[in-house]
Amino acid sequence: MLPPDTLKASWLEREAEYSAFVNGPLLDFWNRRDERTFQGADDVTIRYVQFTDPAHDKVLVISSGRSESYVKYPEVLYDFFHLGFDVFIMDHRGQGLSGRMLDDPQKGHVERFDDYIDDFSQFTKIALAEKDYAYRYALAHSMGSAILGGYLLREPDTFRAAVLCAPMFGINLPMPMWLANMIVNRADKRPSERNEYAVSTGKWQPLPFLINMLTHSYPRYRRYLRCYADYPALRLGGPTYHWLRESIDIGQKIIARAGEINTPLMVLMASEDKVVDNRELLAFCENRRKARTGQEEEHMPLTFEGAYHEILFEEDALRAVALNAICHFFGLH
Repeated sequence: MLPPDTLKASWLEREAEYSAFVNGPLLDFWNRRDERTFQGADDVTIRYVQFTDPAHDKVLVISSGRSESYVKYPEVLYDFFHLGFDVFIMDHRGQGLSGRMLDDPQKGHVERFDDYIDDFSQFTKIALAEKDYAYRYALAHSMGSAILGGYLLREPDTFRAAVLCAPMFGINLPMPMWLANMIVNRADKRPSERNEYAVSTGKWQPLPFLINMLTHSYPRYRRYLRCYADYPALRLGGPTYHWLRESIDIGQKIIARAGEINTPLMVLMASEDKVVDNRELLAFCENRRKARTGQEEEHMPLTFEGAYHEILFEEDALRAVALNAICHFFGLH
């Protein structure tokens, strides 16, 4: 086990020797993974991975973003595990290595957004049953933040604290919201269209690093691209119209009920995010601030200037600040 100070120092210089890290310590760590499954809502198979140590009394349950798999997350898991956390992460239904619901496995689809939340609720029970943890935390990215937010509205006392990275409370669409709603509503009401790719989307396509909108870190982006290029089962294309309808609705619900989440929250915002709509993120934070006047101040959002959407996979200088902020926040709770 790496000493925490040594680990944290490495966050600022990892990209310079990324290949050696990935093919050495990170690969050794990943080869120790414990992969398991459970049956989620409507009997869809959900795959997850865990890393545990008998000496750990802290647990971190992770909810990843749309199109992601835990296969993408070894570096994040490595860092938190070596900080003394047992770590658990699942592949949400319809993506990664979990079961898919449509004949075209690349369509990003869900029948009810609540299915994601039901799966996550079951997964959390599995994770927390591993042992009697003294400290329980959650970390979510993008769509995973909407899932976690929905869960926290149901189960306010599960976690001591939670972090939402670039939360998907609104989607950055190439048109005004009134027009998007009109198009999505029309398509969603037509059986022949509701489960089709939304306009301007389609099957997974690799994008060159220079035009990617996820991260400024070339080595991290290259590793992500290799994973999805080499393992077609991981690929996910664009969302269906029905997925958009469900996702827009859950975002608005969570924004409206921001103050009802009793779990202490930290929200991380990427200033150059082109995936989620930061205006909706700010609306969530403002509603939460107004509803919780007089309660513990949360200082959110924490903005990362210059960052793209995937803050946890950004270049070292940005990523290290984010990880240290998360660790400090958890340490307060």
